[in-house]
Amino acid sequence: MVVEVLVKAAYGAPDKLGDCPFCQRVLLTLEEKNVPYQMKLVNLSDKPDWFLEINPDGKVPVYKDDDDKWVPDSDVIVQIIEEKYPEPSLVTPSEYSNVGSKILPRFVNFLKSKDPTDGAEQALLDELRFFDDHIKEYGPYVNGDHISAVDLSIAPKLCHMEVALGHFKGWKVPESFANVHAYTKLIFSRESFTKTKAADEYMIAAWAEKLST
Repeated sequence: MVVEVLVKAAYGAPDKLGDCPFCQRVLLTLEEKNVPYQMKLVNLSDKPDWFLEINPDGKVPVYKDDDDKWVPDSDVIVQIIEEKYPEPSLVTPSEYSNVGSKILPRFVNFLKSKDPTDGAEQALLDELRFFDDHIKEYGPYVNGDHISAVDLSIAPKLCHMEVALGHFKGWKVPESFANVHAYTKLIFSRESFTKTKAADEYMIAAWAEKLST
């Protein structure tokens, strides 16, 4: 059985994988579990009728397996995959499930900020410091030696953070956060990640479009 996944096509390049971190989370989960899948790119700038019939909300990712029912929402999708394909387990202990959950909103706020005194950068640094401390104590992954679902959620967001803030603000994660750097080096080098990552140029193009609106 080959499952199907609808994911975002690149902004301005509809034949290339797009920048959606939630889509990559689903693809990462399938890759880490060695589940065969068929990926279909959806141009969200010009949503086709067939896609809107599947998901009237017009959002990706959307997933279908052998029950022939399309399911949206990455949270729901990865739970379905975990239940149907339990090995290898990617279950994250509940006490670690929210680790790093504020990184995305903090980074987006800082990216959009035009006032260096508004605290947006410090809020991101505080969240990264929390994450650095956690990895130092429990790493190399969030749940220790084994990768789990929370890593597959965090990693795409950290990648977007590095690419977007590096390009638009010339900003990098401080070297003092050595455990964050070790974590990103480890997880970005996994075959599952390199296989499912959008090219930097498409991430930059997508964020440029968001920042212009």
